Amino acid sequence: MTVTPTRPTAESRRITTATQGSSLADVLERVLDKGIVIAGDISVSVGSTELLSIRIRLLISSVDKAREIGINWWESDPYLNSNTQKMLEANQQLQSRIEGLESELRSLRSAEPEATSPPQSEALG
Repeated sequence: MTVTPTRPTAESRRITTATQGSSLADVLERVLDKGIVIAGDISVSVGSTELLSIRIRLLISSVDKAREIGINWWESDPYLNSNTQKMLEANQQLQSRIEGLESELRSLRSAEPEATSPPQSEALG
């Protein structure tokens, strides 16, 4: 009986990985459910003098997971929250109205002494 050598096929050469059989959606769901933290420090030095130091902290998670661990800064960010944006616009309108009223009050106060001063003949007599 003669045995002829065969080349390994692509199927037999496949490497089994932890994510094999998982779709990208499965992996993304798992990452968002559990969360992932990436942290690193970068420093630029010349000799023994540090010129620049950068600390990088990155958290990737779902909104629910972030709230669960106490991170919710986007809820109070005026540029991300429509209610806060409306309040900022209303505040700006009120500020301009107050400035207008204050300037009107100043002009009335400056005109007041002239209108309330007694005529010269009454002042003498």
